[in-house]
Amino acid sequence: MLAIRFNRTGKRNQAHFRVVLQEHTKAPGKRHIEILGSYDPHKKTTILKKERILYWIGQGAQVSPVVSNLLVREGVIQAKKIAKRMPRPVVKEPVVEETPVASEAPVAETAFLETPVEEKEEVVVEAVAPVKEEAPVVAEAVVAEAGTETKA
Repeated sequence: MLAIRFNRTGKRNQAHFRVVLQEHTKAPGKRHIEILGSYDPHKKTTILKKERILYWIGQGAQVSPVVSNLLVREGVIQAKKIAKRMPRPVVKEPVVEETPVASEAPVAETAFLETPVEEKEEVVVEAVAPVKEEAPVVAEAVVAEAGTETKA
């Protein structure tokens, strides 16, 4: 099956596209059958071979969505623009359970009062200073005093 699609050319950050006809199984940059036009997104210039494009569409060539939108914008074909293929992410809404609330109290206060309070055990860590041992010093003093008595 033949496809009419873009073939990107140009430098990095300076894209330029060719509108080409090629086999749909080939990579977009590979061998093409015919060049049908070009598009410069920076200058917004478009050059299209309208007669050849209509011929190939009549022969059964499929047009890619992006090229189809370009052809609709330029007035080559009459159709609606095709939306992008990317599906939008679905945001799941959280399930909110409704509880019976007294008519006098505001909702925020009752929600605060009804929530259970978790008690956590507090762990207290105390720093203990190292104890200096003075017993050997006292023993030496006692021995020193005893020694002086024996000499006298």
